Amino acid sequence: METLEETTWRAREWFEARVPRRADSAARSGKPWSVAIFPETSHVEERVQLDEARAWLQAKWSARLAGLDWPEAFGGHGLGRAYADAVSAVEADYDVPHHDLLPITTRLVAPMLRLLGTEEQKARYVGPLARSEIVCAQLFSEPSAGSDLAGISTRARHSPDGTWSVTGQKVWSSGAQFADYGLLLTRTDVDAVKHAGITAFLLPLDTPGVDIRPLRQMTGGACFNELFLDDVPVSDDYRVGNVGDGWKVATTMLGFERDASGDDTTLGGSWIQVLSLAAAMSKTSDPVVRPLLADVYARHLLAKVNVARDLSDRSRGLPRGPEGSMRKLQWVEGMVQISEAVSQILGPRLVADTGDPETFGWNSHVLGALGYRIAGGSNEIQRTIIAERVLGLPPGPRVDRGIPFRDIPTS
Repeated sequence: METLEETTWRAREWFEARVPRRADSAARSGKPWSVAIFPETSHVEERVQLDEARAWLQAKWSARLAGLDWPEAFGGHGLGRAYADAVSAVEADYDVPHHDLLPITTRLVAPMLRLLGTEEQKARYVGPLARSEIVCAQLFSEPSAGSDLAGISTRARHSPDGTWSVTGQKVWSSGAQFADYGLLLTRTDVDAVKHAGITAFLLPLDTPGVDIRPLRQMTGGACFNELFLDDVPVSDDYRVGNVGDGWKVATTMLGFERDASGDDTTLGGSWIQVLSLAAAMSKTSDPVVRPLLADVYARHLLAKVNVARDLSDRSRGLPRGPEGSMRKLQWVEGMVQISEAVSQILGPRLVADTGDPETFGWNSHVLGALGYRIAGGSNEIQRTIIAERVLGLPPGPRVDRGIPFRDIPTS
């Protein structure tokens, strides 16, 4: 068996031969210069990105550089998390193909199904999901149930023939237009308290009655979708967990999601890109700009420290607790600090395309950064978790505690 050092060295040689390094000494990173937080590509361009990302992941599996910590029963290599983290650390130095649907599939749905799926579901889906041979969207949020996820109202009714009929609406579903399946939360019991009446399904998105529509963002892209479910028939074989155990499925996936939050310290622009912008605008000595640059740099270094700390904790087998909420807040605040800095540096150039290279593009960062205050659990929810589970503060009042879902006021 390879040692950890041998795997790390082999990974670097393999990446070096196939993809360009990220250039930390320049604003450009080897691919089209972009600081957009949310993609602004066309449907065709995004499909190409997804196909490239899937091919890249599958090539890593073939090269024994992915699935290192997955059990051999699912096609993995059974080497432990330290090997996977070491390869990820090497990969972070390179510009590799990426699409948001892949981490949802491989880092959220696949490990959740590995824990909570039936033996048949594990055998049929877990390996293909982990390798992105099939891809899966997350169908959680609804127009009236975002941060209060347990307030979902999409109904699944059990039919006499043993199947389920699903009617409702989902929103903010990244990549659903390309996904094969959606991990769907539904309300199956309105007489139970809201957390107890939820059931999860792995829904094939080509099922009749599923209508996927793009949501156009103010930055111009459409990476999110809304889904309308009109009397959609779902076999009980697609149910994940027991009836009424959907909240357990949801929190398991959200735990994996928060475990990943903050791992990418360059999303939507890096420190070096902000510094390069300030230099290009002759603002590095500006007394107003310099403190903002210092804040961005300090946040950049702290993000690297946090990633290293989390890798160390995982190598020692320590579970991720409410620290995931802290990382998510720190990550979002880092993006907001970048927005404040570039807004000061650019002034009116931020809102008008003057033709100067690499200036107006920051508009997409500023408009998109605030979105992550909601995505992945709103900042308010994260602060509540930290207050109650880290600081030990008393919980806030919950007027719906112990009340059947049907009796909870809706306005």
